Amino acid sequence: MGREKPILLPKYKRILNELGENIKLARLRRKFSAEQVSERANISRPTLTSIEKGSESVSIGLYLKVLAVLGQEKDLLLIAKDDELGRKLQDLNLMTKERAPKRDNL
Repeated sequence: MGREKPILLPKYKRILNELGENIKLARLRRKFSAEQVSERANISRPTLTSIEKGSESVSIGLYLKVLAVLGQEKDLLLIAKDDELGRKLQDLNLMTKERAPKRDNL
């Protein structure tokens, strides 16, 4: 019995497709064959093909292994690095301390 394939919205599928295409282009720019990358990443050729097509059923760990072979593993650290929306939400929740009223020293 196989694992169920996750269901993604079309806009998320397009993002994965673009990621897969970027990985494939990085491999081709380095003049690595699919066989070389799959061997170095210790994955099968069909799995590499799935990654390059942006398959949602491939684990992020395998994407990372391929990125490491291509010398691009640190690219994953850029995900959500500059979380502009999160920072704005955080700033809205920052509470300002209320000051006690000033005393007159008479």
